[in-house]
Amino acid sequence: MSQAPLVLVDGSSYLYRAFHALPPLTTSKGLPTGAVKGVLNMLKSLRKQYPDSPFAVVFDAKGGTFRDDMYAQYKANRPSMPDDMRLQIEPLHQSVIALGFPLLCVEGVEADDVIGTLARSSAAADRPVVISTGDKDMAQLVDGHITLVNTMTGSALDVEGVKEKFGVAPEQIIDYLALMGDSSDNIPGVPGIGPKTASGLLVGVNGGLKELYEQLDMVPTLPIRGAKNLPAKLEEHKEMAFLSYQLATIKIDVPLDVGLDDLHLIEPDRDKLLELYTLLEFKSWYDEVQRDAKRVELKASTEVIPAVAAVADAVVIAPVEAVYTTILDQATFDAWLRKLDAATLIAFDTETTGVDAHQAQLVGVSFAVQPHEAAYVPLTHSYIGAPQQLDRDTVLLALKPLLEDPNKLKVGQHAKFDMNILANCAIGGDPAHGITVRGIAFDTMLESYVLNSTATRHDMDSLAKKYLDYDTVSFQDIAGKGAKQLTFDQIALEQAGPYAAEDADITLRLHQALHAQLAAIPSLADVLTDIEMPLVPVLARIERQGALVDADLLGVQSIELGNKMVELERQAYEIAGEAFNLGSPKQLGAILYEKLGLPVLKKTGKGQASTAEEVLAKLAEDDYPLPKVLMQYRSMSKLKSTYTDRLPQQINPRTGRIHTSYQQAVAATGRLSSSDPNLQNIPVRTAEGRRIRQAFVAPKGYKLLAADYSQIELRIMAHLSKDEGLMNAFRHNLDVHTATAAEVFKVELDAVTSDQRRSAKAINFGLIYGMGAQKLGKDIGVDTKTAKAYIDVYFARYPGVREYMERTRAQAADQGYVETFFGRRLYLPDINSNKPQERAAAERTAINAPMQGTAADIIKKAMVRVDNWLTDSGLDAKVILQVHDELVLEVREDLVPQVSEKIREHMSAAAQLDVPLLVEVGVGDNWDEAH
Repeated sequence: MSQAPLVLVDGSSYLYRAFHALPPLTTSKGLPTGAVKGVLNMLKSLRKQYPDSPFAVVFDAKGGTFRDDMYAQYKANRPSMPDDMRLQIEPLHQSVIALGFPLLCVEGVEADDVIGTLARSSAAADRPVVISTGDKDMAQLVDGHITLVNTMTGSALDVEGVKEKFGVAPEQIIDYLALMGDSSDNIPGVPGIGPKTASGLLVGVNGGLKELYEQLDMVPTLPIRGAKNLPAKLEEHKEMAFLSYQLATIKIDVPLDVGLDDLHLIEPDRDKLLELYTLLEFKSWYDEVQRDAKRVELKASTEVIPAVAAVADAVVIAPVEAVYTTILDQATFDAWLRKLDAATLIAFDTETTGVDAHQAQLVGVSFAVQPHEAAYVPLTHSYIGAPQQLDRDTVLLALKPLLEDPNKLKVGQHAKFDMNILANCAIGGDPAHGITVRGIAFDTMLESYVLNSTATRHDMDSLAKKYLDYDTVSFQDIAGKGAKQLTFDQIALEQAGPYAAEDADITLRLHQALHAQLAAIPSLADVLTDIEMPLVPVLARIERQGALVDADLLGVQSIELGNKMVELERQAYEIAGEAFNLGSPKQLGAILYEKLGLPVLKKTGKGQASTAEEVLAKLAEDDYPLPKVLMQYRSMSKLKSTYTDRLPQQINPRTGRIHTSYQQAVAATGRLSSSDPNLQNIPVRTAEGRRIRQAFVAPKGYKLLAADYSQIELRIMAHLSKDEGLMNAFRHNLDVHTATAAEVFKVELDAVTSDQRRSAKAINFGLIYGMGAQKLGKDIGVDTKTAKAYIDVYFARYPGVREYMERTRAQAADQGYVETFFGRRLYLPDINSNKPQERAAAERTAINAPMQGTAADIIKKAMVRVDNWLTDSGLDAKVILQVHDELVLEVREDLVPQVSEKIREHMSAAAQLDVPLLVEVGVGDNWDEAH
């Protein structure tokens, strides 16, 4: 939980509160503006408080919601919105968008439901969430990941804060509201029950509404005023209490058109803000935007940069003008070629028509060899009136020897993208004739990532602000945004030239700043030079190679999945006794809980019985037939939409292959991730999921070879903990889960049952991920007391593991970070938090991160070793995929035995641990066969 939190703003709540709490303001023409100013002030404050966070500002949409259908009197007592408030809604929405905040309004639900859905999705992804609201209903969402803040009062509520304020835990808030009602929303509740009685009842029965009604006979014994009369009152209004529960429950499964990755702040639209601030007569903000606009305009041509010069004992700040050149003639280009040839380090960048390195076209290249001086060579700008540019192929052929020289050191920002663009640049129109960039010594994105993976985002704009205190010109500043956004070849050179040159200049300046910090920590400098930088060209080659998929087979699988979904839908109707929309939480909830009477395991934030996947999975485990069918249906639907329907559309028409993009600077632990498509999430545990892997095929005359580390994280745990029991198991090539089962269950190795081995596996992996007795017991089907006894026996048999965990917690608390075997650091800002849940989560991360990070480092080093061997050997074999701890290669059929032996050898030698690294190799005509 070291990421910047997702910030969700309850815009509707703040609009009401600002309108009623702040002094009324009006323009000279009588337009009310006080609420707009109050909300915008709050948003500006939040943006400063959470500069690296994704945001969403959520407002209620016009019209009714599903709650109005449930209860006609819902919010009926609320007075109509004052005209002075209504007039401020549209300018407020426009101002929020112009400031760069994502704004969401979803018809049919309330802002609370949208916030609840996004909050739970983020929390499920282990990302912290801050909900900015003044609405007490939101307290039901609070958990170890989700906190409420009230920006207008400065107060915050975590789990303990909710208990202190309301007298009940967050998971009881819906029950609390159902009992006492909510006059602001006209939720009836039970007449005569107020906050103290509601909390007293829930604490007394140690549960929620359901438990309360199951234990009405014990209510008179509770230390509550009037307790003797409460059972009759509760019984009389039972139906209204459960209706109130539904009304108060925040939905957490609203279908949304945006995901968490879409909720990033963007640069403000200055022109729109000037227009709005003129209308609203916010003069000081108008002047502020004008100053920013002038600064950006100046920076686009001649940015004044402070430079430090020492004079005697004083430090003098002298202005240094950045000189950016747009090269349009041969003489200037030749002069810059001489500069590049003489330079010891070159910063370079490419400008393209898009962000897909395998589809985008090269538009121009930029260079810098010293700070504050850079040049841009435009090649294919094609707007009306564009000046004559140098011949594209002539320029590329002139640059090719320099860019391909391994001894000419270069630095880039996310250089892998530029390498792939230049490799695909097709000089002379020949797809096979590009530029193979060599000599990439540094990458500022990776320098920042290695220095501190969690301190900031690692894009250029964020890095320039953090390390240079410099605001770069954003792409949207010169290209616009939305449907009318220009591609780079359409942007006038007066703007494009300084923008592109700035990229190269800032790359060089960032390298100087970051390299100095890394040099002060030799272990991190080694991670960069020994692991991350050698991997860049390897990943670039894997991405360009791509994976061959059988689109026809995927099409057949799509039809089969569709047919299975139809059959499952029919089964669901048969079980339910009627047809209904399987994708409608409301209809599904009515069938499951009202008609079939299934137990309510969990409720949504608004008090409705949850139909979330985790709930259906638990009900399915309990052998309820409809949830089993629904889980199968959802699984099929996800496979179809994400893979069998989508993958054929992602086949590159030029290569006939799928080309994913591997990210080195995303996961805090050092693990690689992939996108467009995400090949690391293709399922392997179900037959349908494995069939998708069958569509990843070898060409004729070739085989796919999959090489996978066996139990690598447990082997790393054995090495780090130095526990003799674990190390002996691996050294003697024992099945470690069987060995653990023998120790925990006190039986001989050959007497271990499959159930005992399965439980031992859960213990082995669970403990290194910080699993407690309660969760372990649930996973292996025993009570918490028994699970705790298993854990105690485990630690008694493997004392080194316990000592490692205790030592790691202490070291993390003392130094604020943990390290991998190779010296990579993971900083833990919450390790000394005064909030127990935050601190506990940081401690779990501290224990697990060295194992995950070391495993990530090992597979990266293995990829470099394997790539070097394949390059040197010249064998007809290529790596086409990297997935977690597995490499997948495409190998000419007759070379399979030779490659298998060498791959196993190189991967096993990627790290020298106190236990052997075991590599399992499989071969087949498709990925599933090989895995």
